[in-house]
Amino acid sequence: MSLFAHYNYHLAIILAMIGFYTMISRSNLVKKVIGLNVFQVSVFILFISIGVHEDGTVPILREGYEIYSNPLPHVLILTAIVVGIAVTAVALALVVRIREEYGTVEEDQVQAQDEEPGPT
Repeated sequence: MSLFAHYNYHLAIILAMIGFYTMISRSNLVKKVIGLNVFQVSVFILFISIGVHEDGTVPILREGYEIYSNPLPHVLILTAIVVGIAVTAVALALVVRIREEYGTVEEDQVQAQDEEPGPT
């Protein structure tokens, strides 16, 4: 078996690690949202790879075809893409609101401003 026999799984793992690392290592909130999107794309690739067979055809019964690709992962990914867009939109709206309130999108600076005692 070749190392590149399942390159799509390797790609999904690499993208997941890049997205996860970006989410935990960066303090910029916009970069965290981008890391979340990269992680989501890796999950999409993984699920689509599961539903595809090398010699498979569309799941319509025809003579001469015995292997069919599973359409369920593709349908689930279409729904996940819509949910991912909605999550990204809400996350970016929150980042904009945080920027308006605190004047920065850096997580460390926002936390430091929250810890400062206010006027009493």
